[in-house]
Amino acid sequence: MFRGRSRHTLDSKGRLAIPARFKEVLEAAGDDCLVVTNQNNCLWAFTRNDWGVIEEKAASLPLMNKAADTYLRYFISGAVECPLKQGRITIPLDLREIAGLEKDVVLVGELRRFEIWDKQRWDEEFRRAREGFPEVSQSLSELRF
Repeated sequence: MFRGRSRHTLDSKGRLAIPARFKEVLEAAGDDCLVVTNQNNCLWAFTRNDWGVIEEKAASLPLMNKAADTYLRYFISGAVECPLKQGRITIPLDLREIAGLEKDVVLVGELRRFEIWDKQRWDEEFRRAREGFPEVSQSLSELRF
């Protein structure tokens, strides 16, 4: 599982170093590639196996459904396979632009995926998450751990 937060720097070509603990997740999955797509002000990165599960479910969405069309057009169509080369991936320009990624980024592990945030956007999002955490954690208290 992808865990933890870390700060990184994109180079001018959009290359991003992947932390060792995230590379271990890929190795355990027998993969050397991430699938990266756009999602609400950041990017989401998945192993190919986990992305395959999403694609299978998306393939069964109803035709002629506005919500399904929007999901497919934005989230699914944004997906790009980013091979791991020398411990880095290259994030395509269009995805960097959508997420506002320029130089300083934060990687945020979220179990089966991790997020890639522009540092300034992340700081704002984390502040909102921290402020809302007491209420949200209470609403999720019925989950059994």
